[in-house]
Amino acid sequence: MNIILKKIKIETKPICDLIDITKDVKNALAETKLKDGIVCIHIPGSTASISTIEFEPGLVKTDVKQLMEQLIPYDRDYAHHQTWNDKNGAGHLRSFLLKTSLTIPFTNSELILGTWQQIVFIEFDEKPRSRTIYCQFIGK
Repeated sequence: MNIILKKIKIETKPICDLIDITKDVKNALAETKLKDGIVCIHIPGSTASISTIEFEPGLVKTDVKQLMEQLIPYDRDYAHHQTWNDKNGAGHLRSFLLKTSLTIPFTNSELILGTWQQIVFIEFDEKPRSRTIYCQFIGK
């Protein structure tokens, strides 16, 4: 059994930037030369998330943003704002809801994903960020 860590670096836009990282994770898997196992994709931080979605314009540009605004509006005055004198309370709550890690199995050096399923990074912070996503591969 081998454990290999790979990093993916991205630049984000504020509040609800969805970025398809599927190809990046597939490329990282290919570099490991592993055949079978799992990958844990993780973003350190508390204002971003990792998830899966069909990466098509209606969902990415409109539907996800509308859903997040309905569930956790960005313009509310959250108690978090009083602690740090910032305005990203909604970003923290959205990250809390969607989570910062995702585990996906792979076999024959291929991620096991549905036909229309892509891996996405979602930025919820109030400002653009430089992010490093960690992919921890465990396999043989």
